[in-house]
Amino acid sequence: MDYTEAFQNFLNQMKLEGRYRTFIELERIAGAFPSAIWHRPDGTTQTVTVWCSNDYLGMGQHPDALAAMHDAIDLSGAGAGGTRNISGTSCQHVALEAELAELHGKEAALVFTSGWISNLAALGTLGRVLPDCAIFSDAQNHNSMIEGIRRSGAERFIFRHNDVDHLDQLMASIDPARPKIVAFESVYSMDGDIAPIARICDVADKHGALTFLDEVHAVGLYGRSGGGIAEREGLSHRLSVIEGTLAKAFGVMGGYVSGPVALIDAIRSMADSFIFTTSLCPHLAAGALASVRQVRAHPEQRFRQATNARVLRS
Repeated sequence: MDYTEAFQNFLNQMKLEGRYRTFIELERIAGAFPSAIWHRPDGTTQTVTVWCSNDYLGMGQHPDALAAMHDAIDLSGAGAGGTRNISGTSCQHVALEAELAELHGKEAALVFTSGWISNLAALGTLGRVLPDCAIFSDAQNHNSMIEGIRRSGAERFIFRHNDVDHLDQLMASIDPARPKIVAFESVYSMDGDIAPIARICDVADKHGALTFLDEVHAVGLYGRSGGGIAEREGLSHRLSVIEGTLAKAFGVMGGYVSGPVALIDAIRSMADSFIFTTSLCPHLAAGALASVRQVRAHPEQRFRQATNARVLRS
């Protein structure tokens, strides 16, 4: 078999279907957010405005975050030194996890290398650890949540997007004694709509289920201290697990889950994608910690962002 030809045929078909991805080479300019230098294919450059960045508040260039990262590199060097289970847990990881747990009003938190991995690890582990578990997933959930549920091997039920009545019907259809998890997002990035968190929690409580809320597109932007939609609506205490990212509004890199100590410890002890991968670099954890603290202490940043969004929309 001509493997090169097979791969090229596959790529040609993607191009015909309009599914082939191209990347624009950009060089972000420190201190000039959201400007960047576009490196054109012809070798020329042009200064552009990046409207599609996930760095919603420009925290990736905040002086506090940058200083914390420089200090951590000077103190600890570049790498983490290994996996968290062997030699890669640092004081920066511990401090960041304590801050994130406090942000969401939870007992504990666990940091991962990305938000995608945190969903994969947490849902994949919880569905596997709980015997005969059933997971109820919103139809519009992110790919990382879908993959985590698949990886768990648990029986899955998909309820229509934000349809609480359909969720109730599905949960009522199984043995009440089975462990159950309701997995959903707060802000859905494709349509920009928001989940009816309180009503979903009501149904979950009715059926004795855990709740798993993905706040990736909300942390830093909503709530009194940037804890997300659940904090804004006074519902953080009703969620079993709150998952988030450090790579969007907090402007750095990484993901995390927060929740009860025993639940978080079970994920730490059993998640393959946590156990077998090198941990987040200390300087990234330090930068994320500084960013989270800055965002929590300065709500005016998210107020300005929300105002700008309203102006653009109008």
